[in-house]
Amino acid sequence: MIYLDYAATTPVAREVADIMYQVLTEQFGNPSSQYRIGLEMKKQMELWRKTVADALDCDPGRLFFTSCGTEGDNWAITAALWHNRRLGRHIVTTAVEHSAVLEPCRWLERQGYELTVLSPDSQGNLTAEQVLEAVRPDTALVSVMLVNNELGNLYPIADIARGLAAKNPQTLLHTDAVQGFLKVPCSARNLGADFITLSAHKIGGPKGVGALYISPRVKLPKPLLAGGGQEGGLRSGTEATAQIAGFSKAVELRRDGLAEKLRHMELLKAYAVERLASIPDLKILSTGGAPHILPVSLEGWPSQNIVNDLGSQDIFISAGSACHRGKSSHVVAALGLPKKVAGGAVRLSFGPETTTAEIDACADALRVHHDTRMPML
Repeated sequence: MIYLDYAATTPVAREVADIMYQVLTEQFGNPSSQYRIGLEMKKQMELWRKTVADALDCDPGRLFFTSCGTEGDNWAITAALWHNRRLGRHIVTTAVEHSAVLEPCRWLERQGYELTVLSPDSQGNLTAEQVLEAVRPDTALVSVMLVNNELGNLYPIADIARGLAAKNPQTLLHTDAVQGFLKVPCSARNLGADFITLSAHKIGGPKGVGALYISPRVKLPKPLLAGGGQEGGLRSGTEATAQIAGFSKAVELRRDGLAEKLRHMELLKAYAVERLASIPDLKILSTGGAPHILPVSLEGWPSQNIVNDLGSQDIFISAGSACHRGKSSHVVAALGLPKKVAGGAVRLSFGPETTTAEIDACADALRVHHDTRMPML
């Protein structure tokens, strides 16, 4: 098997699975219970929280565990709008956000909010100036992702934060950092965002757990879930202790030798660009700022056919975000590319485990697909 879809999900390391099994079978106490094994688990939860918070460079008391990145994005949006409910009902976001941001924003637009959706250039680039020009006195929220999950573009969150502080300091800033955390510089202190969304399964952790950072200036955000008062009273429900343990262990493992891992992925990406450049009709859509994502297009060949053909050879790439479930990508559509280019877009994404031999096999398979299949677009 050759797996080149790390932006969709990542393999779980043995150490992560082992700690999760241990928590499930031996350390299964409920953190809300007042007897010994419950209190021990409560203490352990805070250690796991600190591990993730240290990696994000934030106060552990401002990091709240969630079930996934989608939940974190939705919570950030609703909490920001509740916080600024007296400021206004205007939201600024981009056309290349993950659906976990765009869909709730569109739902809010149908409820009477005003939505400004910014388009990138043909390579997916957006500037801080472009975002700030759209901000008005009644803008309650700006939501711009840190790294685009399909293009790999890195967006200027720190510059946007500084610009908002000067132009309209009451406007809150959210960034979906699911594809950026432990892949590009991602410090809560340096980014300056009020909300930062994370997800474990993009960095070798389990599915079913993520986190949301909420800055201290967001006073008493609206609870996501009401109930028993877990997560500081903001997200009730018994904590998913095994998943949280796995998240913490994945962070610990990823941070070990992180610079070398990122350099490895950067070199792999450069190598992939070089290998793919020789394939006729193949275009690099963006070289982005992230080391692990490379979008390309085999112009004229439908992307789903490419994915299916390589998949039959146990080479796994994607036609965009896994959340699209085979639908055309709104991210690629936002680039305004010619139909044949957009229709042939696929994404390769890498992890620390990826090898040049796997890149070679994928490049060879793409060339064979080009040479043996008829273009259909």
